[in-house]
Amino acid sequence: MSDLKTALEGAAGEGIISPDQAMRLLPYLAERNIGAPTVRNGLSQPRDNDLMNPLEDSEAPRFIRGFHDVLITIGIIVLLAGLWGLTSFLGPLPAIIILAEILVRRQRLALPAVALTIALAQWIITVSVVYLGPADDGRSIMVDWMVMTLPLPPLFALFYWRYRVPLSLAMLLFSLFALLLAAVFYIMGLVTGAPNVVLAYPLLSICIMFAAALGTFAVAMYFDLRDPQRVTRRSDVAFWLHLATAPALLYTANLLAFMLEFGKDGDIFTNIDTGGYAQAATIVVIVAIMMLIGLIIDRRAFVTAGLLSLGVAIGTILRQNNAGLDKVSFIVLMIVGLIVLVIGVGWPHLRRATVRLLPASIQERLPALR
Repeated sequence: MSDLKTALEGAAGEGIISPDQAMRLLPYLAERNIGAPTVRNGLSQPRDNDLMNPLEDSEAPRFIRGFHDVLITIGIIVLLAGLWGLTSFLGPLPAIIILAEILVRRQRLALPAVALTIALAQWIITVSVVYLGPADDGRSIMVDWMVMTLPLPPLFALFYWRYRVPLSLAMLLFSLFALLLAAVFYIMGLVTGAPNVVLAYPLLSICIMFAAALGTFAVAMYFDLRDPQRVTRRSDVAFWLHLATAPALLYTANLLAFMLEFGKDGDIFTNIDTGGYAQAATIVVIVAIMMLIGLIIDRRAFVTAGLLSLGVAIGTILRQNNAGLDKVSFIVLMIVGLIVLVIGVGWPHLRRATVRLLPASIQERLPALR
């Protein structure tokens, strides 16, 4: 009330309204709660004000617009599960197409679009494994991989062309990377004559996988940097790419570090489980780097991807210090939970402190600080 009275008196003093009008406007506006302080926690508080929270996450794709979408998505899952049980893989594909025409192309429902895209991916993979999978004709593993992956890019390309679902474009790009990776390993097998290149040349194979993960990260950043304000579907495509790229980068980086630091004669897969402080420290450093990347580009997927590895590293350190086995798991959960809370609550502040250390030219291309 005092702010409203001050504002009216100021308007009268500047001649905008007369003093008499100011006196008559004061009770009129007060009766309608105009100028009254907003009660932030009241039930009458408009939800629009909460949606404008500057600390709110801006990276999540907009695929949930209400419980209407959730209800329809539940119906899609139940229907397709029933069709799959009754007709095997013959019934789901026509149902996916019909539902996509109605719910995605016409009604533009985002969450059902995600569910139908995932259902299509499951259908393609299942049919590929059944009809194009490993055969007793002497084919190498990489040939089987390429043959099973081959249907994915064209079918996802058609789905994206028709329905413009960001997840389908992300899956198209991932399937292309998978096909390219299989082709590289196949060529390596032809050159070296090894029946299984990954086991025969573990260090080189891990380097190639890490390079592939970096490639997907570069593609994700391409979409991210073209939409720093995150208001277009490019941001949604980048979200899905980062969601899969983050764990790929993390685990290939871990394997590469273990191989370079501890692996001998291809024993990388046994050294991981038998290490101590050195391996745990390596994991912690890699997870910290991943979290730093996530802060800079404002993508929390790089934080969540490392939680399991971080828990394993903390558990290893505790066991090396003879912590009671009955308490290790609870201590790990408590520490990881605390880290998640600190990063989650302080994300805008941590990101602001991190990004401001970068050159101004880089800051301008990154998502805005909040």
